[in-house]
Amino acid sequence: MTPTESQLRDRLSDIEDPSIGDDIVSLGLVNDVTIDDETNTATISLAFNSPYAPAEMTIGNRIRDAVADLDGDLEADLRANVDAEHGFDEEIMPRVRNVIAVSSGKGGVGKTTVAANLAAGLERMGAMVGILDSDIHGPNVPRILPIEGEPGVTPNDELVPPRSDGVRVMSMGFLTKNADDPAILRGPMVNNIMTQFLQEVEWGVLDYLIVDLPPGTGDATLNLLQTMPVAGAVIVTTPQQMAVDDTRKGLRMFQEHDTPILGVVENMSTFQCPGCEDEHDLFGRDGGDDISADYDVPLLGKLPLHPDFGAEDADGPVVKDDESPVQESMADLVEGIADRIGEVNRRKVADASSVPEADPVPTEVSQP
Repeated sequence: MTPTESQLRDRLSDIEDPSIGDDIVSLGLVNDVTIDDETNTATISLAFNSPYAPAEMTIGNRIRDAVADLDGDLEADLRANVDAEHGFDEEIMPRVRNVIAVSSGKGGVGKTTVAANLAAGLERMGAMVGILDSDIHGPNVPRILPIEGEPGVTPNDELVPPRSDGVRVMSMGFLTKNADDPAILRGPMVNNIMTQFLQEVEWGVLDYLIVDLPPGTGDATLNLLQTMPVAGAVIVTTPQQMAVDDTRKGLRMFQEHDTPILGVVENMSTFQCPGCEDEHDLFGRDGGDDISADYDVPLLGKLPLHPDFGAEDADGPVVKDDESPVQESMADLVEGIADRIGEVNRRKVADASSVPEADPVPTEVSQP
């Protein structure tokens, strides 16, 4: 006998979210459950918004197992759907699921290298990804991601990003005549360019848009936070004390704008000697750990200083090179960030689901 929808929902209430710690039904992550007796299919709509996040894929596998346990002939059809009801903005860039800001307190810490590798890593996992190089004065993403062609233009005068493999790339570097030409721009002009990148680019449908921000807390960063629903921010630092001090300032800026902090990445954590394999602390140590402890944010990972990582003559991002000794660290970082985005999104759904409905406002009835 085919199980009922109520029985299936009860079975789903035994599945725990591995990040939040409560069951997926009480968290409001199960939108709808229907069973079609004719096709013997259980269609389950989930309030998931982070494609290919490992934790969500694990939950999906547990749901399939739960369906099979109820009836071995019942097939699970899982679908993801979130909307404004769950606290997600559907008006600004409605075809982009998640905007991830990659920031740093100062330049030279490897922020762009991390951003480019994050975009390539998510794309490698199967996601649809774009990267916006919004470091107006120092656009370096095209130096790391090999670009196929130049930006196009739609009949509506929207820019069409070229691709690096599957990653869609837009950069200020495409708008200057020569790679060495400086972008001499004042604040209002920077804001205009950022607005154009955000509103006049045909990104298409994206699971993730990675925004490589300029270092510091200037106009471009503030403009992004004030105009875009940023799903979360990744903060990049080195262990060096000066970088750590500046990172704290940038982190506080995101907190003051109620932007979720996905975590801190400590880049150039150690020097990994390619000859002897020994590790050396060239820039100090534990800077990322200190920030993580002081601000109660995750330390997403530590990346070594290695000739393969971020070298300009490398054949694209190191995350795509399975032979690189730092590939595993970068791949773990990408998966960790995807899981953090998933956790933030699911908590948003849970928070929206737990808000009690307001009592109806009594209406005045005119007396006869």
